[in-house]
Amino acid sequence: MHKYRLVAKKGEGTFSEVLKAQCIKNGKYVAIKCMKNHFDSLDQVNNLREIQALRRLSPHGNIIKLLEVLYDQPTGRLALVFELMDMNIYELIRGRRHYLAEDRVKTYMYQLIKSMDHMHRNGIFHRDIKPENILIMDDCLKLADFGSCRGIYSKQPYTEYISTRWYRAPECLLTDGYYNYKMDMWGVGCVFFEIVSLFPLFPGTNELDQIQKIHNIIGTPSAELLGKMKQRSAHMDFNFPQKSGTGIEKLISHAPPECVDLINKLLAYNPDDRLSARQALRHPYFREIREMEKRQYALMNPKADGTLSGSGGDDSRAGHHGSAATSSDARSDRTRRSRASASVASASVPSIAGKGIGDGGGYEPAGGHRRLQVAGSHRSHAAASSVHSGYHAGASSYHGGSDASSIISAGGISLGGVSAARSGGDGGGGAA
Repeated sequence: MHKYRLVAKKGEGTFSEVLKAQCIKNGKYVAIKCMKNHFDSLDQVNNLREIQALRRLSPHGNIIKLLEVLYDQPTGRLALVFELMDMNIYELIRGRRHYLAEDRVKTYMYQLIKSMDHMHRNGIFHRDIKPENILIMDDCLKLADFGSCRGIYSKQPYTEYISTRWYRAPECLLTDGYYNYKMDMWGVGCVFFEIVSLFPLFPGTNELDQIQKIHNIIGTPSAELLGKMKQRSAHMDFNFPQKSGTGIEKLISHAPPECVDLINKLLAYNPDDRLSARQALRHPYFREIREMEKRQYALMNPKADGTLSGSGGDDSRAGHHGSAATSSDARSDRTRRSRASASVASASVPSIAGKGIGDGGGYEPAGGHRRLQVAGSHRSHAAASSVHSGYHAGASSYHGGSDASSIISAGGISLGGVSAARSGGDGGGGAA
């Protein structure tokens, strides 16, 4: 079954490569993530965390859309077909000489945190937040690469060497895998700073250097917090001289005070003190966007009481410019919330299945050619994480060449129906 024509190879990682392709039927361009690993059965494919997570989280305006899953049973090859975005955040800021406009920064960050809130409320945390995994198309931002995700209520300890080093939270660096969804918010804080400043905040060359760079700016943790981390770390003994840190204010002196305050609260050393996504959406930095959402919601729902679902209107579905979602998005969101289990699209994954958000765990209850690159293919620091999935699209027609006339063949089973329920491993993932 010939469905896609290869246009170009966009990137490659340890476990995957990403191709730009064109659908023969409708002419639309897509990004195809080709898995290098072979899969023995359809059940094994359905149990992939990335597929499970994206099915569970869809539809959402700030989560990458999985269009189709192609599995060739005779060869064991697997391909994930995604919508194609323009570029990732790293490409946006790479080599840039002038700061992004404040409104643009705010729009992007609001949408990123919206994706975090949606993901965490649905019981999943990403574990590899970094610029390469955040894709944009015009003013729309979407989170991608769920190859490293885990269930919020899955059992600790987790894999220690998760996330890309520069964006790895202190609890990931200093404990034997005792961390939670708040590690995502640390990554968001690092990305936020990088979008504002155009350079990474903590570009550590190794784990020790990473901790030192964090301490130089954020300061060392309290003796009490350090003691707790030591109790959960058998692989290393550490003592740090007390220092207060230089802070981030001088590094982004052009940023407004509310922006600096939000970044600082996302980079709280203690994960218990770090803002959740829901709390971050309520921050004064986003006041104008929240007010705009309320006005748009009132226009679309004239019979409503003027408030958005959730806390203070912050629970609207984000789309372009962080605007309120369409009524169909709202309906699908209510449908998702009514589900009693994590069973999705005929496949249920124990590692993701669990209680709804708010049942525990400390999270608040819900009230032009630079396209889609594989993480780790451009920046030296990305070697610290591996790309978790690859794609060799279909039976045998694509052999790694860049011949645009090649036809990507998926000779086996097409796991369709994913568009209605959109679609992993430790150590990072490819940018879908």
